[in-house]
Amino acid sequence: MQGSLDYSGSRPATMVKSKQTRVNVLLISTYEMGRQPFGLASPAAWLRDGGHQVTCLDLAVSPFPRAVAAQAEMIAFHLPMHTATRMAIAVLPQIQALNPNAKLVAYGLYAPINKKLLTESGVHTVLGAEFEADLAALADGVVPYGRLVKLNFKIPDRTGLPSLSRYAKLQIAGESRPVGYTEASRGCKHLCRHCPVVPVYQGQFRVVQSDVVLGDVRQQVAAGARHITFGDPDFFNGPTHARRIIEQLHREFPQLTYDVTIKVQHLLQNRELLPVLAATGCLFVTSAVESLDDSVLQKLEKHHTRADFLEVVKLCRSAGLTFVPTFIAFTPWTTLTSYRDLLKTLAEEGLDASIAPVQLALRLLIPEGSRMLELSDVLDTVDHFDSQALVYRWRHRDPEVDALSSRLLKLVDKLQKGNATRQEIFATVWQEASGAAPPEVYTLMPRATVPYLDEPWYC
Repeated sequence: MQGSLDYSGSRPATMVKSKQTRVNVLLISTYEMGRQPFGLASPAAWLRDGGHQVTCLDLAVSPFPRAVAAQAEMIAFHLPMHTATRMAIAVLPQIQALNPNAKLVAYGLYAPINKKLLTESGVHTVLGAEFEADLAALADGVVPYGRLVKLNFKIPDRTGLPSLSRYAKLQIAGESRPVGYTEASRGCKHLCRHCPVVPVYQGQFRVVQSDVVLGDVRQQVAAGARHITFGDPDFFNGPTHARRIIEQLHREFPQLTYDVTIKVQHLLQNRELLPVLAATGCLFVTSAVESLDDSVLQKLEKHHTRADFLEVVKLCRSAGLTFVPTFIAFTPWTTLTSYRDLLKTLAEEGLDASIAPVQLALRLLIPEGSRMLELSDVLDTVDHFDSQALVYRWRHRDPEVDALSSRLLKLVDKLQKGNATRQEIFATVWQEASGAAPPEVYTLMPRATVPYLDEPWYC
């Protein structure tokens, strides 16, 4: 694993104060999984409080405003995920040609782990995941320290962002509901080997003050949100903090629903809170299960087992919560047998309608700084670093596994675009993986309509 990361770009990480002037700042999001960008709204509050002029641009739903970009003095890209980073790098040449004098900044979870490529692409300053104060400092003419500091957060300023109606919706019982997004915490206490949070936070965990979280929810409800996604890497990193927020939220907005992401390990440790989640409006819990093979789970350092997963499925069902597992379906250790066992288990547990179809086809991503590179059997499969895909390419020892992975990704994409149901896609994947249709007992099992967000991608 790489050591601590310098988030301050090429300049020394020292404080250099210059005379503050009002700066014209353009904040850009390329992709945030179908959400109104929290990663623009949060720093916008800090920058506007500092007297700077801020324009927020979400390229996922808005055209590129050449005039605005040409006039900006500082242009900052939010990079919360792999897809967003690839898209930002593709846009950079257009920005540089249009405005060669602008200060270019990249910030967010995926910025520091891709620092070398970003700076080679023309970015002047690379900031990490706790970016609000550092962006405000840059606009003030101050070079930030470039380390993970504890912030007193501000309520995000969503002025100028596209309306919630233009983003992903909650689909439930034939109804479509506008969705808001906020964060009650950042970072994670755990060091799961494959996780992109780990190289940046390295086991650190940050709480967002309750009044800030609730203030952000209130303004989104006023803007039409009827459901909130809490985007914390793990909502139960701070279970007392989480409980305080959801109980207050339910008192204020008893009709508002929400969803959270929680580790299997934390769901077991805090099982008494599952009925509290359900009683306060939680519809579903997403959890990064990753694999049902205990040996693979050990390599990933997930700290749960296949048996733990099965227990959590029962606990959530008993509490009235929809459990939404996510997986890395194809790893260097996946076999055709283990993949078929994954499908069989999901069907037996009635999760074929709960799991997002793309989860059945995802392949392990190994970005810069990944702890996966600590494993010799991973290094044996790695070919090279692909600077366009931003990952280390790897090949499975069994070419049939790689071929199945490729076929399924294309198949799922095609079926989703054709509006196939989740169960129809699951049955087709089963057919492709096993050469036979699913057993009749699975295809005929009744499935209640499960709530889900209609943005299909996860990473």
